[in-house]
Amino acid sequence: MTDTPELNVAAFALLLNFAWEILQAPLFVGMAEMPHAQVTKACLQATVGDAVIMLLAYGVVAVVVRSRSWILASKGWQLSLFVAIGVSITAVIEWLATRGYWMASWNYLPTMPLVPGTDIGLVPLLQWIVLPLLTVWFVRRQLAHCAQAAN
Repeated sequence: MTDTPELNVAAFALLLNFAWEILQAPLFVGMAEMPHAQVTKACLQATVGDAVIMLLAYGVVAVVVRSRSWILASKGWQLSLFVAIGVSITAVIEWLATRGYWMASWNYLPTMPLVPGTDIGLVPLLQWIVLPLLTVWFVRRQLAHCAQAAN
């Protein structure tokens, strides 16, 4: 990898989100019946969208703090903003998609827990609490390793 924060965020976002998408697929209508290749394609498409959201959230925080390196020594409010952007975008997309107003649409199986008071799946929102924080952890380790190797 490189010492560029954005490339590291993108790489780890792709890896982590693909695994999450595969694991949550059984909670969506039709995924269990689809051929494996079709499920993989659907999960890859979602993963690319997830990576774009992650990069957008990273970029917003970078603009707010005026530093692309914020991820190396982020403060609590910066991490909160990073997570909040992803959760907010995901909540809107989930709401639109489950009503047929998004580029793609999907429905949840009864096994998908919903956020109380909404029709939004809890698992996709948890994705945007857990994975951004894991991404930050991996990116910090990777960039520290790159800096150490350069010395």
